[in-house]
Amino acid sequence: MAISGCAQEGTFDEMFKSMTTGSVRVVKPEEISEKSRVVYLDARELNEFQVSHIPGAIHIGYDDFEMDRVSDLPKDALIIVYCSVGYRSEKIGEKLLKAGFRNVGNLYGGIFYWVNSGRQVVNAQGPTRKVHAYNERWGQWLIKAEKVYE
Repeated sequence: MAISGCAQEGTFDEMFKSMTTGSVRVVKPEEISEKSRVVYLDARELNEFQVSHIPGAIHIGYDDFEMDRVSDLPKDALIIVYCSVGYRSEKIGEKLLKAGFRNVGNLYGGIFYWVNSGRQVVNAQGPTRKVHAYNERWGQWLIKAEKVYE
């Protein structure tokens, strides 16, 4: 996906590949069946999650992530971890795999790609167009949402 008008040259795919190692299976939103029973884990910080998140997602954080936050999930559950663009979620995914979870995916492009692909996000009040853009450098990749930096 080429992002026109971005300060940074290149494509979203090039950015994603430069930030991740492929240590966790990458899953694009279009590969996830709406009928699948998916557990979405949000690896962003709480203030980012509160702005918006994927419907039904569980906030687990990144800086203060502890395995006890996922202790009641079955080891064979389909788990998709996401963050803003994919770096933090890959690191959490690595920890989940090491802990014995067998069906873990890193959401390609995180919540940015999710929204840019036309998928819905919600907050405590319901559907929203707001997404925490992390910072202005990363916010350039978020094109189909109202950017929040607080």
